[in-house]
Order: sequence, then C-alpha cells, then structure tokens
Amino acid sequence: MDLLTNLSTGFAVAATPLNLLVVFIGCLLGTLVGVLPGIGPVAAIAMLLPATYALPPVSALILLAGIYYGAQYGGSTTAILVNLPGESSSAATAFDGYQMARQGRAGPALTAAGLGSFVAGCVGTLVLAACAAPLAEVAFNFGPAEYFSLMVLGLVGAVVLASGSLIKAIAMIILGLLMGLVGGEMNSGVTRFSFGVPELTDGIGVIVIAMGVFGYGEIISNLSQPSSPREVLTEPVHGLVPTLADFQRMLPAVLRGTALGSVLGVLPGGGALLASFAAYTVERNTRLHPGEVPFGKGNVRGVAAPESANNAGAQTSFIPLLTLGIPPNAVMALMVGAMTLHDVQPGPQVMTSNPQLFWGLIASMWIGNLMLVVLNLPLVGVWRRLLAVPYRWLVPAIVLFCAIGVYSTNNDVFDIWMVGLFGVIGYVFIKLGCEPAPLLLGYILGPMMEENLRRALLLARGDWAVLITRPLSAGLLAAAVLLVVMVALPGVKSKRREAFAAD
Repeated sequence: MDLLTNLSTGFAVAATPLNLLVVFIGCLLGTLVGVLPGIGPVAAIAMLLPATYALPPVSALILLAGIYYGAQYGGSTTAILVNLPGESSSAATAFDGYQMARQGRAGPALTAAGLGSFVAGCVGTLVLAACAAPLAEVAFNFGPAEYFSLMVLGLVGAVVLASGSLIKAIAMIILGLLMGLVGGEMNSGVTRFSFGVPELTDGIGVIVIAMGVFGYGEIISNLSQPSSPREVLTEPVHGLVPTLADFQRMLPAVLRGTALGSVLGVLPGGGALLASFAAYTVERNTRLHPGEVPFGKGNVRGVAAPESANNAGAQTSFIPLLTLGIPPNAVMALMVGAMTLHDVQPGPQVMTSNPQLFWGLIASMWIGNLMLVVLNLPLVGVWRRLLAVPYRWLVPAIVLFCAIGVYSTNNDVFDIWMVGLFGVIGYVFIKLGCEPAPLLLGYILGPMMEENLRRALLLARGDWAVLITRPLSAGLLAAAVLLVVMVALPGVKSKRREAFAAD
C-alpha cells in the first residue's frame, strides 16, 4: 500500500506542466542523441549539465534521465536503418535489425525494438520502484566503513565488467582517483595538487572532465576518421505492424531480455551494454522454431531481446544510485554530479528527506517510456533524413554549445581551456583503446571514499581493523576480492571476451 501511495505522490509531481515538458524534451533529445552516431548519452548529459541550473532539482534529474533512456531507444533506429549503432548498447541490435531492413522489413524491426523497449522500460521502472524502499532501509544500517567497502566493490566491479582491457581499466580508475584529490582537502581545507593555479583550488569540475573527455574527445575522434558515405535506406518505411508469427517469437524474447537486463543493469560498469550482448547470446543459443530465419540473417528475436535488455538495464541502473548513492556507470556518475550541483546529497536519505524528487523521478520514467513509443515510430522518416546530414556539419554547433555551457557555469574562460585540454586527453584515450568511463567513476567516487574512510578511522580511533571487524564491511570487501580472483581465472577471462565479442 505504501508503494501505491508513494507512486501517486510521484505521478502528482511528474504530471505538472513543467515536468511533462521536461520529460518530453529529455526523451526527444535522448532519441536524437541515440540516432546520431558518435555522441552518446554520456557526452550529451555532460553538455547539458550547465543548462539544468535554471531548473528545479527534480526537473533537472527528470531531463537527464530522459536523455539516458531515450538514447537507448534512439540507438536502435540507427542500428536498424544504417547498420551503425548510435549507442554502444544497440550494437547487438544491428546484427539482425539491419538485415531485416535490407529485406524490406525495417518497419517490423523498428516496431519490435520500440515495443520491446517499452515493455522492458516499464518493467524495469517497476523493479526500481519495488526495490527502492527495501534497499534504502538496508542502506540506513551502513556506516562509514560499509560505505567505503561498498565503493571499493563498485570500483572493482567496474573494472571487472569493463568491455576493454583490465589493465587499462585499472589505470583509468587510478587516474580518476588521483584527479579527485585535486583541490581543497575536506577536513583541513589545505589545497592539494593545484600547482599554484588559483582556478584549481576548488578542484576540477565534473562538467569540465565529462564534457572534455566524452564530448570533445568523441568529436575529435570522429573528425579524425575518413568520412565514408552511409548506406541510408532511402525508401519510405511501410508496414510497421509485425506479423502474427513475429509477435509469437518476440514475446518470449522480450520477457527473457527484460529479466536479464533488469538484473545486469544494477551491476557496476556497462550494465546496459553487457545486458544487450548477453540477451542476444541467450537468444542465439535458443533453438530456432520451424521456418524461423537464422540469427544474423534478420531474426526478429535478435532485435527484440537486446533492445529489451538494454532498456531494462538503463532503468534498473538507477537502483544503486537512488538507494545507496553509488553510481554503477558513467551516466549515473554524471547524475551524482547533477544532484550535487543542485544541493541534493545522493543516498538513501533522498527517499525520506525529498520524497517528491525520488518518486517524481521514478514516475516520470513511465511517462517517458510512453512518450518514446509515441515519438519514435512516427518520426522514423525524420531520423532517416537526419542521418544523411554529414557529421562535420553538426560539429561546429555542438562545439559552440559546449563552450557556452561550460563558460556559463563559472563565467571563467579557464574552464573552456580545460575542456579543450581534456578533449585532447579523451582523444588520446580513444586512440590507446582506454575506456574513459572508469575514469569518471573513479573521479566521482574518490572523494566519497576518502571522506568515508576518514570517518571510519576517526570513529575507530585510527584502527584499520574496523574495515574487517564489522561484518557487512568485511563481506563487501570479501566480495571485491572474490571478483578479482574470479576474473583472473582463465575460463572467466575467455567468457568475458566472448560476452563483448561481435559476430
């Protein structure tokens, strides 16, 4: 009964004219970001963080959340029509979606992706609403030692589940932790690692790092590649309604993908990405029905399952953020930054101290998922024409928008130079094959880990044994050690490579 009461409170908040407009804008921008290859939700959210200053906290988070799960929808459109995933978690969709489009079945493929995403998004939001209160109650039993151990587990999980090299992921985590040390020390106020630069006394802003590494870095990388003409389907998309046989095959795949994505989305690292590939692997290993098209040749299950999984994963990735204050991926790390900018302390206290924000955000996800279904299918023609626009024509507007946004945060030209510097650094990371998401997680979690470790040691009078004598803290650290041992095993290494391998 409490859940229904809380959800009614949330819908009352989400249904205000301002928040409905914000949901619509977030879903539309998210779809656009997903459709345009080379931007992605992390870069888009980083670019739009300054624009949320003028909004109330709940509206700002609703906007950013809409961009995130909207990008999961939009990425499938590009994957199906152009064989170029607009969002990394839609890569698995391209295997069969593009083949369906080449066979003249782009309409059923887009509908399968849209309906699967809608069902998964609604179920994922329901899981989030159901799990939020119990997990928040558990989180109230956490002390500083438990929070420190939980963050260690989160960083280890982000390394283990990263899609690239383990050594590079560890290096990025450490670099992010070191960058989090720049600025004033939280207890004494002594400035660290500022190198005499006055602008660094307050540390490096999360907007500067995220916009530079993810936004400008991606732009430089895309411009450095030779432009090749995209094979965009020029004929209009007709016949959006799948056949009865398609529906019969889609439904079990959607349910399996939703269940898998709901579980894997909670995990640190690329939950939605891992979920989409895992769902595609499960379907590929499920026997074919008589007369069914093989996978890789245009099987509708190969579209419905990964799209369901990545959308369910996008919704449930909010669970550790909203209940524990721990971001499981780079987008959620930016959400932590957005909450901090609006003076909202992430963690279980959000549910009790600001229930309108907590439940309003959850309720807005149902509204957003409905809007996305209504938006995506009628606008297929618009997105198809947009894909024909050369990327280099879009870049000047994106760069100008980023520069204005980052300048508006502190009215300081130094921030623009820093974004440019981090853009070059982000491009170097891409060329070296380093995944930048662990860097942002390390940067966000580093100061929080330091603060909780200091508090734990102060309460224990300097005794480091407090981390292993408290049962919950010891269990979390043991889980982190177990993850490290498991990933070192040869069999786990090979399975990890297979999970992210494309056919």
